[in-house]
Amino acid sequence: MRVNGIPYRTIWLDEDDRTVRIIDQTRLPHAFATVALETAEAAADAIRNMLVRGAPLVGATAAYGMALAARRDPSDQALAAAADMLLATRPTAVNLRWALERMRAILAAEAPAGRAARAYAAAAAICEDDVRTCEAIGRHGLDLFRHRWEEKGRPQRLNILTHCNAGWLATVDWGTALAPIYMAFDAGLPVHVWVDETRPRNQGASLTAWELGGHGVPHTVIADNVGGHLMQHGLVDLCIVGTDRTTARGDVCNKIGTYLKALAAHDNEVPFYVALPHSTIDWTIDDGVADITIEQRDARELTHVTGRTATGEIAEVAIVPAESPAANYAFDVTPARYVTALITERGVCAASREGLASLYSDAA
Repeated sequence: MRVNGIPYRTIWLDEDDRTVRIIDQTRLPHAFATVALETAEAAADAIRNMLVRGAPLVGATAAYGMALAARRDPSDQALAAAADMLLATRPTAVNLRWALERMRAILAAEAPAGRAARAYAAAAAICEDDVRTCEAIGRHGLDLFRHRWEEKGRPQRLNILTHCNAGWLATVDWGTALAPIYMAFDAGLPVHVWVDETRPRNQGASLTAWELGGHGVPHTVIADNVGGHLMQHGLVDLCIVGTDRTTARGDVCNKIGTYLKALAAHDNEVPFYVALPHSTIDWTIDDGVADITIEQRDARELTHVTGRTATGEIAEVAIVPAESPAANYAFDVTPARYVTALITERGVCAASREGLASLYSDAA
């Protein structure tokens, strides 16, 4: 996608073909800056501190973290330690584990002398696969959007509600939930996006709105809890979100607040779609509520906000009493029964074990 007319991905190699460069997403939307990662420790810090975020991008960053580790020390012991360090950064998104397992299997089959070069090639392949996957998700989602627009009688505005950020900033390029939106806009469908602010980190307001604005997509930022009201009044035609982990039976773990949007959509008969790549499916578990570890992050993300003051200064301010404790749950689980359909790179399916197996018989 483009930033100020310049095409960017979220992660790429610098001119030396060794240093990994990323967009520092903690500085958006007020400043666009990139950061160089030269060690596996730097990659781990970028994931942990959310300079990069979004399940697919976390996996890609971890893959390049393994490449950086292999360049410094390609021994089995060093690579195992690097993988453990990277895996510990974020417990919920399954793409992280998927990418690390893939990298370790590839490097185990390579002699130490060739591991660095092989690791860089494997990480690049993971990134290219993500781009192709997201583009395919966009095409399948576009078909659903076009059908919904026709079903609604070709209204002047197709209102779409999304939660958090599942755009190109959450992947290597294109995005998952936002890929169909970009393609629908480019195809001439009159899309308008309701953008949940997505507390506590405000990733809808700071990232999704920034992305959509850069592409020219009409959108409106709303408080997290406005979605149900809009649905009651017929102002939402469909919902679409991403996912950090999807179980074998179709339960969806996504940014906190997704479950409430799904409940409101169900009550108001609004289609609720989830866009996901193959790497986000966790075939080892069924019950998302019981079996997925929900990350609890630093309470400061909830008690403080960062913004631009009237004088143009970027400042962090406290919004709760200093003595009040805070609990910062990062994700929740939406049971499969509230998901209208899953949109994958292989097509659209029911949110069920049978639905996923119909597309992924090789994995299921």
